[in-house]
Amino acid sequence: MISLKRNRKGEKVEASGLRVRPTSMYAPGQTDLFKISRSKFNDFLSCQRCFYLDRVKGIVSPSTPGWSLNETTDVLLKKEFDICRELETPHRIFIEHGLNDIVPFKHDQMDNWRNSLHGGLQHHVENTNIILHGGVDDIWYKPSTNELIVVDYKSQAKNDAVVRWKYLSDAYHESYKIQLDVYAYLLSKMGFKVFPTGYFYVCNADRNAESFSGQLIFEETLVPYKCNPYWVEEKILE
Repeated sequence: MISLKRNRKGEKVEASGLRVRPTSMYAPGQTDLFKISRSKFNDFLSCQRCFYLDRVKGIVSPSTPGWSLNETTDVLLKKEFDICRELETPHRIFIEHGLNDIVPFKHDQMDNWRNSLHGGLQHHVENTNIILHGGVDDIWYKPSTNELIVVDYKSQAKNDAVVRWKYLSDAYHESYKIQLDVYAYLLSKMGFKVFPTGYFYVCNADRNAESFSGQLIFEETLVPYKCNPYWVEEKILE
């Protein structure tokens, strides 16, 4: 099975199911630097054979449909946090959760770090030719300890309210935890001091509302997660 393909004009074109850019494929034994995204690293963890077929043999894995509503939530949250970032003031959800000593991290590379396609956090893994990179949703800052906090926005629409321990124990959320582990690893390798706890900012749409009325109502929950970046490099070296 292969995904349909469109050109930049949105027109359907022939989909061969094969990679065409040489830079997206790895040649065994090559010495040139090779970039692997956080999502492709996750593919490696899930199925090493699939990863090999994709990155070495050039057989493209079928893609999933876009998540336009989730992406919109991300875009609007980033705008909201950027206002606080510029003013260097706590976001409203910090105050609601007693995190008054935290502010959105202000840095001239912030937009680049959030760009998963053309930028992102990145690190050249020592003694390899691998550059691991990933676009982070947000980074918060704890001035009292000079530590950075990794954050990922998540949107969903479930009948039940978000319960923190259940959210983290959900089998389908294992990849979420890998995300924060990788971001914490990258930031630490970039020379930043990273706070042990990261957060999922979960927006759960209310499916029990009486009507749509042109809007979705979200319940917002912060789910703390104890980051574990220490296993990442060992897996890369495999």
